[in-house]
Amino acid sequence: MRLLPSLATLAAAAALAACASLGGTGPADTVYLNGKVITADKAFSIAEAVAVKDGRFVGVGSNAQMQKLAGPTTRTVDLQGRTVIPGMTDSHSHMNNAGTAETTAQMLPAKTIAQAQAIIADFIRAKQVPAGHWVQTSRWHPPSQLQEQRYLTRQELDAVAPDHPVFVQTVGHFAMANTRALALAGIGRTTRDPVGGKIFRDANGEATGVLEETAIDLVEAKIPKPGFEDLVAQTIAAQRIYNRSGITSTVDAAVDEEQIRVYFAVAERGQASVRTGTKWLARADSPEAFERMLKAAKFKDNTGNDWVRTAGIKMFADGGMTLKSAYIRDAYADDPHNHGTLATDPAVYRENVRLANRYGWRVGTHVVGDAAVDLALDAYEAADRDQSLRDKRFVLIHASLITPEQVARAKKLGVRIDAQNAFMWDKAATVERYMGPRLANRAVPTKLLLDTLGYEGTAAGTDNPVNLLNPFVGMYVMVTRKDPRGRIYGPDQAITREQALRLYTNAGPYYTFEERKKGAIEVGRFADMVVLSADYLSVPEAQIKDIVPLQTIVDGKVVYDAGR
Repeated sequence: MRLLPSLATLAAAAALAACASLGGTGPADTVYLNGKVITADKAFSIAEAVAVKDGRFVGVGSNAQMQKLAGPTTRTVDLQGRTVIPGMTDSHSHMNNAGTAETTAQMLPAKTIAQAQAIIADFIRAKQVPAGHWVQTSRWHPPSQLQEQRYLTRQELDAVAPDHPVFVQTVGHFAMANTRALALAGIGRTTRDPVGGKIFRDANGEATGVLEETAIDLVEAKIPKPGFEDLVAQTIAAQRIYNRSGITSTVDAAVDEEQIRVYFAVAERGQASVRTGTKWLARADSPEAFERMLKAAKFKDNTGNDWVRTAGIKMFADGGMTLKSAYIRDAYADDPHNHGTLATDPAVYRENVRLANRYGWRVGTHVVGDAAVDLALDAYEAADRDQSLRDKRFVLIHASLITPEQVARAKKLGVRIDAQNAFMWDKAATVERYMGPRLANRAVPTKLLLDTLGYEGTAAGTDNPVNLLNPFVGMYVMVTRKDPRGRIYGPDQAITREQALRLYTNAGPYYTFEERKKGAIEVGRFADMVVLSADYLSVPEAQIKDIVPLQTIVDGKVVYDAGR
């Protein structure tokens, strides 16, 4: 493959820079030849070869130029015309959950209540779970998955697990528990709803088994925690799963200090394959308790190494669009008295934001509805008056229903907005059913965010396992705004293929202040890249979502190979 004529000079300059960077350190470890290398550099250059040494790119250019960097010990890889892109960053995930496939009942195949019950029963039987031991599920979304479009009751869970306490996770904000689990948590007729949560009850005042927000904590607190080595193994497994999708970096967006310690341990043992930003989930009911947590924190913000970095504190303001708990200015289309759920005490939240800023922690707040965005921006502006937020990169997480004036307020503060188009893939119909077509078409305004904030102020992500991890589905949705039925939501918010790829490569590293280290195939950056099954730039639009990684390389090492 020949370089584009207009890029020949750039490629030659890159090769010369590569030679200079090698100095007396010897030849490249590996050269990749005969490819279509989408560098995602400033010029969006296309090269045909790259050279790697000591985990970094030391050359980008033509075959002939890269062959000059090879020596007797250099490994040569023939890409056979395959397309290569930089390693991708999922800017908002819950990666550690991906490693629990063997220890939880996998609920994604369930399409009916009966199927969900059967999956739980089959798991208990297959794993021979002893009576009295906890049974947990993977994350899933009953209202959009099940024909019944509802959550399971405790009685339905009791029917297939009478001898086990059962905790059924969802995509977040809601959970289900059976009678045994509720009893262990001390939830009965007289149990009060905790602040920021709800215990759903039937007409007789008995708990139905459905729990919302902080009410979930009452049950989760009773579930035995896995040991440290179990968490290490789970984390390694999760990272390998992410590598299969071409993810080489992510922000794990709600972890406790133990999980942060696990990430550092995996890296120190040389077993990491995803560069991870960790966002500390530090919940407290009062500013006094929150300040005690900050004083006792085991980590400082924005510290770490090339594999793990702390990336702020996570707070919650509301729920989600598909849960009818996103806190919105207008009411839900199918529920005119419902404005969603405020998941925090506003005064406590505002003071906790101020304290976090004072103690050197940036805040990322889960906000989905526009009313929740109002709350967060008000708190950020108050904290900014107390001590400037400039260049700290505070975050609005999700912000699915943000308005143009709110985006402008965020930009003025230097606040990031990290939204996830994946919500408008398999959940788009549910969003429209609950919120109506006007809000559904407004959801996740990618073009608005990109035009206003640039790549340094927004990035692509999935919220996996809430949504599919597949970044090519994400890019397909960004480019087409289509759901699986072909229904288009917000066509004015569609962006180009180049922009979508940059949101998955260039943009994410700004989240962890690593924009000069990764996100493009350039000399001196980490040698993180992905070999694709098809050419992202030229396949028919409908086939973008069908692209798969053939190989994922992190730090110059192959961490996933579809042929193995």
